[in-house]
Amino acid sequence: MARRLLLQTLLESILGTRAVYFQAPPSTGMVYPCIMYSVDSEKADYADNRTFRRITRYQITWIGRDPDSPTPGKIADLPMCSFSRRFTSDNLNHVVYNLYF
Repeated sequence: MARRLLLQTLLESILGTRAVYFQAPPSTGMVYPCIMYSVDSEKADYADNRTFRRITRYQITWIGRDPDSPTPGKIADLPMCSFSRRFTSDNLNHVVYNLYF
């Protein structure tokens, strides 16, 4: 869990506010622009029939009204981050990334 808290702090520094949510809160409780993230999968490496390294993949979604915001680019610049998709819903832009952290 300590790694997730490090990611929370990192995402808050990228966004510049505390509007970073782990998993999905009720939509009425979200402040925009925001970042929403959740655990997406986990990768494990094995040796001698044991796990010696495990890395978690998070799905990170930036949500905001400004389609030209620099924030998605800052997320994309993180190591081990890859673009997944972009879409608009309820007049809000969503940019989704996968991040191994």
